[in-house]
Amino acid sequence: MSVVLVTGASSGIGAATAHRLACAGHDVVAGARRTERVDALVAEHARAAEAAGGSLRSRSLDVTDLDQVRHFVDAAVEELGAVDVMVNNAGVMPLSPLSSLLVDEWNRMIDVNVRGLLHGIAAALPVFARQESGHFVTIASVGAHEVSPTAAVYCATKYAAWAITEGLRLEADPSVRVTTISPGVVESELASTITDPEAAALMHTYRAHTIPPEAIADAVCYAVEQPVGVDVNEIVVRPTRQR
Repeated sequence: MSVVLVTGASSGIGAATAHRLACAGHDVVAGARRTERVDALVAEHARAAEAAGGSLRSRSLDVTDLDQVRHFVDAAVEELGAVDVMVNNAGVMPLSPLSSLLVDEWNRMIDVNVRGLLHGIAAALPVFARQESGHFVTIASVGAHEVSPTAAVYCATKYAAWAITEGLRLEADPSVRVTTISPGVVESELASTITDPEAAALMHTYRAHTIPPEAIADAVCYAVEQPVGVDVNEIVVRPTRQR
């Protein structure tokens, strides 16, 4: 089984992915800023993970800090002997019309959704090169394939995440696998960070039909557990009612 690192694991897709992989027998390190949330995740699911032959650990992690991300990766190598999979999941989504000029929120999305991804690549790629094996999984969004009102900056960050990950796939040694997973509307806390009233109202309608984060966790598990030589490059998962 694999040693898997998951960023943004305090809730939603990240928490579901950490739980799913640990209970599939993998050794999982769940990282997030909200350490009390990942600690609670470990307390709830560590025994089930151990019963399945895996493990679940929590670590404090802010993906906007390159040194922290490097320590996150290096500590896993020191403790577990390797890092086989890096799931770059951390993301934020404070949507707003461009006319609202919420520049601080734009910058936060760029910092977490783009720089955070790059930091994950920068920290794990040298490890994968030494091992001559590894797997990057980027959690992007259907916003990487389309733009909607109030989501221009968010979609830009997800287009960037898609492009960076595809560029990594083209550049990487064949021993490194690369997967982009683009979720549609998923039950999560992301919408709760929207401060703009117009964007919040639109999102309420947009999120009328959702799928659980476990659906995305299953997609991650599918990609990770393919045999050597099989590289699942891209998966889009969304509600059947999302057209």
